[in-house]
Amino acid sequence: MSNVKALPLLESDVDPCCPPLTERPLTAEEAARTAAMFKALGDPVRLRLFSLVASHEGGEACVCDISDVGVSQPTVSHHLKKLKEAGLLASERRGTWVYYRVEPAVIAAMGQMLGHVAA
Repeated sequence: MSNVKALPLLESDVDPCCPPLTERPLTAEEAARTAAMFKALGDPVRLRLFSLVASHEGGEACVCDISDVGVSQPTVSHHLKKLKEAGLLASERRGTWVYYRVEPAVIAAMGQMLGHVAA
């Protein structure tokens, strides 16, 4: 018996990035937008940072809490910026620190896009 739980998709007013892959071919714009998200996650350091933010208690993490990933702080900042530019993270400055959180609507849309592929 598996201990894996399926998490419900969050409702949002953000339009999904694209339709399920089995619904219809992606337009050029949809493909470019989706590729940017997957490209951002294609780097092992970025994927690890994304995972650290996503799994952090409270759903958000201070940059001071996620900097120990084996690269320098300027490199961490660069990778966080790339994740934010791809629409995967949102950030908020509080005093001297920046807090990051995962954009749930985008992740839900990416999961929906891939989740409808028949096995």
